[in-house]
Amino acid sequence: MTRARSFEDKAAVRERVPLLIGLTGPSGGGKTLSALRLATGIQRVTGGDIFVVDTEARRALHYADRFRFRHVDFGAPFSSLDYLAAIEHCVNRGAGVIVVDSTSHEHEGPGGMLEFHEREVKRISELWRVKPAVAQLPAWHAPKRDRRKLINTVLQLPCNFIFCFRGKEKMKIKKGEDPVEMGYMAIAGDEFIFEMTINALLLPGANGVPTWSSKEEGERQQIKRPGWAASQLPDGEQLNEAMGESLARWAAGNVVRGIGELIDAYAICTTPSALGSLEVERRGLWSRATKDEKEQLKAAADLAKARVNDALAVAESEPAPATPPATDDANDL
Repeated sequence: MTRARSFEDKAAVRERVPLLIGLTGPSGGGKTLSALRLATGIQRVTGGDIFVVDTEARRALHYADRFRFRHVDFGAPFSSLDYLAAIEHCVNRGAGVIVVDSTSHEHEGPGGMLEFHEREVKRISELWRVKPAVAQLPAWHAPKRDRRKLINTVLQLPCNFIFCFRGKEKMKIKKGEDPVEMGYMAIAGDEFIFEMTINALLLPGANGVPTWSSKEEGERQQIKRPGWAASQLPDGEQLNEAMGESLARWAAGNVVRGIGELIDAYAICTTPSALGSLEVERRGLWSRATKDEKEQLKAAADLAKARVNDALAVAESEPAPATPPATDDANDL
């Protein structure tokens, strides 16, 4: 006889969550300046330092006289795990807000995902003795695995993020049909855009004023401004510090849990996103917790992290195919 699972329910309340903000656009739209203005406003609410992970030849330093932030000079290679190492460095140093400028190198930069895929195609085609075309699909396994590890880790970190994405004009081409203009779309995996709380489109010459509606299909797919954010991010206004502060206050939630409730929440935490939210709450309670309470909170957090990491390790340990897929030309060399 199968034992039925038991469940609990409680009144739904909005809880503290980290912000993940995307800024997409080509050069000249104001991504870096807008990111620093938003980060400054978020910091007023959350505390912690602002860190800028700079892949753009130290261009963020152009604003060092105007904003106070920690600078991380990030050069090639730009693999997913190199991005993860840079982000974890910032968190370990006390970051409250991390600006990643630019995230697009993870996709198409030296050592990025596309180059990783090319290396895997060569490796697998030589290992299996098949044509490179046969190795194309299985060669995505390792690059996608590393990207998912980067994203899953970001989701559980007690930090707010602003990701800058380079934008490129794209077209959709179908055989026998005229090309369809898609507009400016992020040079990044769709997985990143999906995880953004907000994604703003900054067109050339925008001067930090986002486009929140577009006739272009690709731009409409990527612009993300939830209904609750419409009043905080009105049409026609530059992204600024006040907007960042307003977004951070919304993300702080309506209810502040007590220390005992937070410890109980850690005990049932099983997902990266839930853990990230709890870590933000823990930082908010830390300054007024007693020594014993801090020890209890840390122990509960460490157990939850181990539980989530074990679950991620299991998911990521699924092996790539050990033999080539069955295809008609697998041995036609």
